[in-house]
Amino acid sequence: MNDRTAERAPQLYRNVVDGRLADALDGRTLDVVCPSDGAVFARMPRSGAADIDAAVAAARRAFEEGPWGRLSATERGRLLVRLGEAVAARVDELGALESRDTGKPLSQGRADMVACARYFEFYGTAADKLHGETIPFLNGYTVAVVRDPHGVTGHIVPWNYPAQIFGRSVGASLACGNACVAKPAEDACLSLLRIAELALEVGFPPGALNVLSGLGEEAGAALSGHPGIDFISFTGSPEVGTLIQSAAARNHIGCTLELGGKSPQLVFADADLEAATPVLVRAVVQNGGQTCSAGSRVLVERRIYDDVAAAVARRFEEVRAGHHERDLDMGAMINRGQKARVERFLARAREDGVPVLAEGRVDNDAPAGGYYVTPTLFGPVPRANHLAVEEVFGPVLSLIPFEDEADAVRLANGTPYGLVAGVWTQDARRSMRVARAMRCGQVFVNGYGAGGGIELPFGGVKKSGHGREKGFEALYEFSASKTIVVNHG
Repeated sequence: MNDRTAERAPQLYRNVVDGRLADALDGRTLDVVCPSDGAVFARMPRSGAADIDAAVAAARRAFEEGPWGRLSATERGRLLVRLGEAVAARVDELGALESRDTGKPLSQGRADMVACARYFEFYGTAADKLHGETIPFLNGYTVAVVRDPHGVTGHIVPWNYPAQIFGRSVGASLACGNACVAKPAEDACLSLLRIAELALEVGFPPGALNVLSGLGEEAGAALSGHPGIDFISFTGSPEVGTLIQSAAARNHIGCTLELGGKSPQLVFADADLEAATPVLVRAVVQNGGQTCSAGSRVLVERRIYDDVAAAVARRFEEVRAGHHERDLDMGAMINRGQKARVERFLARAREDGVPVLAEGRVDNDAPAGGYYVTPTLFGPVPRANHLAVEEVFGPVLSLIPFEDEADAVRLANGTPYGLVAGVWTQDARRSMRVARAMRCGQVFVNGYGAGGGIELPFGGVKKSGHGREKGFEALYEFSASKTIVVNHG
């Protein structure tokens, strides 16, 4: 091999298991493809059931026998804070890696790393503040309720926001004292493998945090069904969520599931359209619409529908997609299959005769091998049309008119999902009425999203899943209460 060939060779990443860098036990690897150009730029382990067995065993030792299980909450918190500082110090490096791995613009990759660092900081400083309580009981008794870690937790992390979702689930679990085994989606593993290396560098004991790359149907299935796992966190599709929950049920363990959404933004006639318009567009364009909480439905009071449609269309026409290093409004879809899926939604909508109000543009310099989709605005979209009720997971926005407040609430709640909603109105009483009527896990009034939302409990109802991550409430998910009753006479 000459020097030029060596320079072109894809970089090899490795798992982190039991405090060491490790290849797959059988030596298999997977190619890593950049969505921006379709080129292979790295390789990573193709872990299997035997690798998962080794990682779970290492986590069990760390929790039950090793130094991790003996650390105080304060000491665990200090390690998490140090890991957050290590990530924050490498935002440019890790953000560039995240962008290349997922195809998202560089600024989004950096923002994801800032959020990831903040999760570790937040949960690091919260680790020693998960307090119990006492319960007044019979005379001669003292009753205490304490919080115990589950033991070994499994984390199946999706490809759309790997660093953020890793930080919010693994950070909370480690803060509670669990040992973790994480399996990122095969389309986006590299930043998490690198962060796991940083965890070793800042002093995490062997086995406390294990991260393995591999295919979902191999490593992911082995992890979700492993009898040595005490709790599972999963973010992904409802279909896979059903499989995860079934696996958890067979082992009689709990799980948190965040499974996507068809999130509405309700725009009433008194809304501040100048403030609302850029947010309405950004909420579906961010990360190419590959966001569980994307505001993919804009429900508009009929008497202002034409004004809103014109304003959103003008803004939508300005949206540009391209190579992640160009740092435009959005990048490529994650892979060829996702690109084809979104394009099927677009083709079907056109076949159904749904009007196209505006299109963005794929940059002229976008590589031909990249997985790009043209951002598209449809409206008015019929209420029963697939665009109005099914999750596209792409840069596709639907405008749907409503008649009055009651109609808006029925329409907003009229899908199988319930993750996030936005309400745009200057009537304070209406904003609270509508927010309380939404069947979802988060509601934003006169805004949508709040940075990374690290402090804000997040999760869904209905087909969007159950359980809560983010904020302090996640600590209750990753721990269990124990009641201690003392008869002291």
